[in-house]
Amino acid sequence: MKKQIFNPFLPLNECIPDGEPHVFGDRVYLYGSHDKEGGETFCMLDYTVYSAPVDDLTDWRCEGVIYRAEQDPDYAERKFMYAPDVVRGNDGRYYLYYCMSGKDGVGGYFGPISVAVCDTPAGKYEYIGCVRYPDGTPMKKYVCFDPGVINDNGVIRIYYGTQYDFEERDGFKDSEELISAEMNMFNKSREEILGTPESVMGPSMVTVGDDMLTVTSEPVHIIPYKVKGTDFEQHPFFEASSMRKVGDKYYFIYSSQKNHELCYAVSDFPDRDFKFGGTIVSNGDVGYNGRTDEDRLNMTGTTHGSIENINGEWYVFYHRLTHKSDYSRQACAEKITIEADGSIKQVQITSCGLNGGALIAEGAYPAVIACNITNGKMPHGSNKIYTHSFPNVNHDESGRFIAEIANGTLIGYKYFDFDGAKKLSLTVRGSGSGVFEITDETGKILGSAAVSPSEEWCKTECGLDASKGVHSLFLTYKGSGMTSIMELEFRA
Repeated sequence: MKKQIFNPFLPLNECIPDGEPHVFGDRVYLYGSHDKEGGETFCMLDYTVYSAPVDDLTDWRCEGVIYRAEQDPDYAERKFMYAPDVVRGNDGRYYLYYCMSGKDGVGGYFGPISVAVCDTPAGKYEYIGCVRYPDGTPMKKYVCFDPGVINDNGVIRIYYGTQYDFEERDGFKDSEELISAEMNMFNKSREEILGTPESVMGPSMVTVGDDMLTVTSEPVHIIPYKVKGTDFEQHPFFEASSMRKVGDKYYFIYSSQKNHELCYAVSDFPDRDFKFGGTIVSNGDVGYNGRTDEDRLNMTGTTHGSIENINGEWYVFYHRLTHKSDYSRQACAEKITIEADGSIKQVQITSCGLNGGALIAEGAYPAVIACNITNGKMPHGSNKIYTHSFPNVNHDESGRFIAEIANGTLIGYKYFDFDGAKKLSLTVRGSGSGVFEITDETGKILGSAAVSPSEEWCKTECGLDASKGVHSLFLTYKGSGMTSIMELEFRA
C-alpha cells in the first residue's frame, strides 16, 4: 500500500490548533497554538512546529519546540501563548508574532503583540520585544489578539483583533452596560472606548518597519465594525485574522461569530474595501449544501486557520474538537479551489484531506479519523468541558477512540477506495449490546457488525458488500448501552 495520510494529519496525541501554514523554501511549516491532549484550558503547551516537503504532504515531521511561554516577560501574569503567526522579514530572518493569555482566556485581550526571532523557520526563537510606537510605548490600539502577519512586497502588515457581541451573547442593551463590559473584558479605559471611532473591537491592521517592532502607520479597521446591512451581516468577524495575497488580491481569512466556520473576504487593498466572499470550511459542515446548525455533523466550536498554496495546489488548514471541549483541538486540512473569478466554494470536511485522494480500503485505520461523529444533537463548544454524554474523540492508556456511542450515533468516513467486497473488523468495548449498521453514501446497507458487552477491547467482524470505487462509509450504532470503537480494519 502507498504511504497515506488522514485527518487529523499529525500524530493522534498531538493537538496543534489555530494553524498558519507557510511555505518557506521547499517545505511547508505549520505554526499554531499547542493544546494538551485532554487539557483543562486553551493552549497549555509551548509552540511546537511540524513541517513537510511541499511535494509530499504525507510526510510530516516534528521540528520540536521552537519557543517556550516562559521566554515572554509577561509569563508571570499570563502563562499561555495563543494563536501565533510567522513571517520572513526583509533581513531574511523569521519573526514570530503572538499574544499571551491567562487560564480560560482571562487577560488574553490585555497585552501587546509579542515578537520573537530566529534565523531559520523552525529553530529556537528568541524574544526581542513587543510591537510598539517610535517612543517605545507598546501598541495597544484596538484589541491586540490573534495576530496574522504578511510581508507584502517589503511592507510588514500585522492583522489582529476580536469582536465580541455583548448584546447577542450577554443580553446587554444599555449603553452604560456595554461600556462597562468592554472595559472589563479588554482592560480599556472609559475614555479610550468612547474616544475610539466605531469600536475598540473589530479586525485591524498596522504596519511595522524593518526592525519588525516599530509601528510605521496608525492602526486602522479593515472592515467596518457595524455590519448590519452589509454583506458581512450574516458572517461578522469574530477573531483569527489571517491574510494571504493571491495575485493582486488580498484575501482576509477569519473566524466568524458563528464560531465554527472559516470565512474569507477579498479586496484590491490591504486595509479597506473588503467584500465578503463566503465560507471556506466549517468543522461541523454547517452551510455545506445548505446544512443547518441543528444538523451539524460534529461537535462544533472554535476554529482558526488559513489557506496556502503548496506545490501549485491550494489548501485550507483548520482544526477539529476532541475530548468534549475546546481545549484539545487537532489540525486538519482540505484541498480547495480558487475559481477563475476569485471565489472559493465551501468544502466538506473529510478523513483524507491531504492524501491526494480517497484512502485505500485495505488494512487497519484508527477509528478517530472519522470526519463525522454525531448523535443528531451535537453541542456547540464553549469555554468549558462538557459533562453530559455524547459521542466524542477521547483517549486513555490504551490509546485513542470514539467514546460514548449510544443508540443512533453515526460515525462517518469520507472517503475509502474499494476494489470490491471486503470484510470489516471493528475493535470495540463497552456496555453496548446491538449492531453497527454499515452503509455508503446512498444509504445502501453494506453489512452489520454485532456488538456485545465487554470491558476489554475485542473485535467484531462482518462481510462488507461494497462495490468497486470510492465511497463514504457510515457506521450507525443500533442497540442499548454505550460502546466505544478504537479501530477498523479491512480484509479481503
